[in-house]
Amino acid sequence: MKLSFEDLKNKTCVITGGAGVIGTAITKGLASVGVQCAIVDINAETAKKVATEIEAETGTKCIGVEASVLDKNSLIKAKAIINKEFGDIHFLINGAGGNSPKATTKIEKLDKDNLNELENSFYGLEMEGFQWVFDLNFKGTLLPTMVFTTDMLHMGKGSVINISSMNSFKPLTKIPAYSAAKASVNNFTEWLAVHLAKTGIRVNAIAPGFFLTNQNRFLLVDEKSGKPTPRGEKIISSTPMGKYGNPEDIQGTVTYLLSDISAFITGIIVPVDGGYSAYGGV
Repeated sequence: MKLSFEDLKNKTCVITGGAGVIGTAITKGLASVGVQCAIVDINAETAKKVATEIEAETGTKCIGVEASVLDKNSLIKAKAIINKEFGDIHFLINGAGGNSPKATTKIEKLDKDNLNELENSFYGLEMEGFQWVFDLNFKGTLLPTMVFTTDMLHMGKGSVINISSMNSFKPLTKIPAYSAAKASVNNFTEWLAVHLAKTGIRVNAIAPGFFLTNQNRFLLVDEKSGKPTPRGEKIISSTPMGKYGNPEDIQGTVTYLLSDISAFITGIIVPVDGGYSAYGGV
């Protein structure tokens, strides 16, 4: 086998949440090796703007398509648009996800000194916020996979990458819904990899460590000073490389997992985390 990414050229990839910080970096990386990209995002204007910028930068065709990852009918309509523009869909990256302050506790742990603050703990979480975060991350992976992988079935080949999180292995304090949802994504990745193994469709996941995104910035950076919050300082000190990841750091792993270079790899979750998962704290 010739070790290159030539097999990806002129193939089509759908990236849900592709207009976000990490999704944009992933799309740029794929477009740079000739993958035609369809950014599926709930914000049509942003998706089309990002697609236009990436196409201008890389010279590879890229489109933005509006759809909600929580609405199967809107995903089916998006697929029709993508098929008309590009033909069959070869790859899917489930990148839509995120957290919310409504699913985040204000205190890290309960103890005898703060039992009068139950409203700021797990016991004060509203089900609406918890449900929204869980659905966005898990159901928002499940439904696009149902819709966008059908072309792969007919071709007898394809690759799916789910964007998980370090929280799926080591849940952080304060964010139970996000952690639980990403753990579910890992389990679903393994299950689906087995279910589809003989169809030629491979299913893997990437578990990013700590990257500054629009969803987590409120937890990690002080809005007024711009300095790391105490939580942000804990994360940096627990990451052996001593820094947050850059969105571009995910590009190589994505490209590898889509390519035939990894043809015998399915059902794995790859940490991209600066050593966080390997560090015991001492």
